[in-house]
Amino acid sequence: MNTLSNNNADQNTEPEVWDQVIEARKGLLDINLKEIWNYRDLLFLFVKRDFASQYKQTVLGPIWHVVQPIITTAMFMLIFTKIANIPTDGVEPILFYMSGISIWNYFAACLHNTSNTFVANSGIFGKVYFPRMVLPLSSVASNIIRFLIQFGLLLILMIYFAFKGVPIPFNFGWLLLPILLLLMAGIGLGVGIIISSLTTKYRDFGILVSFGVQLLMYATPIAYPLSFLQDKSFGWLLSWNPLTAIVECYRHILFQTPSFDYGTLIYSVLFMLVVLVAGTIVFNKVERTFMDTV
Repeated sequence: MNTLSNNNADQNTEPEVWDQVIEARKGLLDINLKEIWNYRDLLFLFVKRDFASQYKQTVLGPIWHVVQPIITTAMFMLIFTKIANIPTDGVEPILFYMSGISIWNYFAACLHNTSNTFVANSGIFGKVYFPRMVLPLSSVASNIIRFLIQFGLLLILMIYFAFKGVPIPFNFGWLLLPILLLLMAGIGLGVGIIISSLTTKYRDFGILVSFGVQLLMYATPIAYPLSFLQDKSFGWLLSWNPLTAIVECYRHILFQTPSFDYGTLIYSVLFMLVVLVAGTIVFNKVERTFMDTV
């Protein structure tokens, strides 16, 4: 009788169906893009959180996105134009500096935010599962909002100078701007997740990022044109900076600065791909054990 009951129970048992199966990564380059896409709603929530919390409990709030580039531009005009008398390739100084600051701020914010991914979000990582790559991607996406605000301010200034008779070339070259922004995002993401992986054991890297980004800005033609240093003995060093070609191309598209060699962007693209691959390898390796050291 018991045997018959057990047989009937086995026959009535339906196979278990799981909504989600979590498996260990098999390779260091293994990225489940489909899984990340399935968590796109969570990515959007992180983007909203990052933007809302950035200036929470501040008086001006998001207006700081406008105040910061204005103050920085004013300081650059005073120091580099009035005092140092550095040329701006025939571009109005305020437009020259504002354009460089807008794209640099995007890169710096991507690098700084992604470099703090593991340490800043260790509490979330230890409680619930989701693709860890969602967090650095959300940092890159949330900073696009900041860039668009600052780029909108730049557009207003460009239109103002256009009405004053300053030639502003609005052409199809502007279609390349998203590609340049993607290159900046890719380099910032790649370098950022490498640093984030290292800071789980060595917190010194987090300290280095804060002033390292500032030093890198002066090694990038933000406050001066590349042509100003090309004849200098150390000018060749700038060609090793993958951000140099991106910034120069950005200004060339906006203001038609002296001829730009688009072939120099190849180095920036290759550098971005290398750091993204290296960052993915390090990120996936540290992801397995970082809760033991963070």
